[in-house]
Amino acid sequence: PPMLRVIDRIPLPALAIGALCLGGAPFSPKPHLVEKLHMLITGGLTAPTDWFDLLMHGFLPALLALRLGRMAMGSKPD
Repeated sequence: PPMLRVIDRIPLPALAIGALCLGGAPFSPKPHLVEKLHMLITGGLTAPTDWFDLLMHGFLPALLALRLGRMAMGSKPD
């Protein structure tokens, strides 16, 4: 699919740095992504801003996981 080829073209170092920065922000006292995932597991993720935070902080880490998974399966950029 064309969208997956676009993901394969994103430079891996830039994607990794973005995923670490956005996935970990704010770094203290607890990263939002960790906090929101905990809320999701415990059923406390109810407010729209919490869902937005989960999507915003989890987007690049999820994209990185997808990219690494595609690399592991042997997908190569065009």
